[in-house]
Amino acid sequence: MADRTTALLVPPRSPQAPKPGPGGLPLGLLKTARPRQWIKNVLVVAAPAAAGELFSRHALGQLALVFALFTAAAAAVYLINDARDAEADRAHPTKCRRPVAAGAVPVPVAYATGGALAVAAPLAAAALCTPLTACLLAAYVVMQLAYCVSLKHVLVVDLAVVTTGFLMRAMIGGVALGIPLSRWFLITTGFGALFMVSAKRYSEAVQMAGRAGATRALLTEYTTGYLRFVWQLAAGVAVLAYCLWAMESGTAGTGVLPWRQLSMVAFILAILRYAVFADRGTAGEPEDVVLHDRALAVIGLGWLAMYGLAVADW
Repeated sequence: MADRTTALLVPPRSPQAPKPGPGGLPLGLLKTARPRQWIKNVLVVAAPAAAGELFSRHALGQLALVFALFTAAAAAVYLINDARDAEADRAHPTKCRRPVAAGAVPVPVAYATGGALAVAAPLAAAALCTPLTACLLAAYVVMQLAYCVSLKHVLVVDLAVVTTGFLMRAMIGGVALGIPLSRWFLITTGFGALFMVSAKRYSEAVQMAGRAGATRALLTEYTTGYLRFVWQLAAGVAVLAYCLWAMESGTAGTGVLPWRQLSMVAFILAILRYAVFADRGTAGEPEDVVLHDRALAVIGLGWLAMYGLAVADW
């Protein structure tokens, strides 16, 4: 009887979180680095592809290196961001499963690994690429860390920072190879990125309407009407800039067909198709939209083919 009374008076111990098994920490670090997001870094080939200088041995080697360095820089930002947000993520229904929030990766380890990558990536770029490449990569890291700390809470600036991150990805391949970046390339890429970023924000705002709480606190400051205006404006400027690039050469060229001009059709169709998902409020991650819509994927492949033929002047 006394043993039973004692057992009732002693509070039960809270269950301990299971310790990660062998390889748990490296796998947790890898998961925190967001491998699904690495596909965005393929944009490093954009400028060399636009200039028709993609397939030389030197270019491919440099682009592979730049891809790896940009991936390391982005991983550094993800690690530091998750370490900063660990407490808040633990209270979130889905983010609580992130390795840092779940305890698989200790917060000090995430900070240390992220800090090491943030320093190592620009230093490696300075040693293995051009100084301008290292400066661009360092600027990306600083900008993204500032975004994690405070800029993600500033209206409009948050859109500009995320858009600039995409633009930097598209620029760095050309910078590493010393390829001049045309004004049409920069305008089309910049506003195309703004279109996808603002469409994603608009979709998030639509989906959270009427729900208690928001996945992004800043979404409560935006109106869906404003975000709709931004993605529509960005789509219009991107289409206009691309068409001006396509028409700039007139009928000059020795190709079998006017591939530049024909590629306008596929580009406009791709924008219009993507806008369908934006209008519905279902434009989440750009790579998810493209990979899960067969029609958009086919249009994208058709555009890539015509764009490649135009650059090669076939």
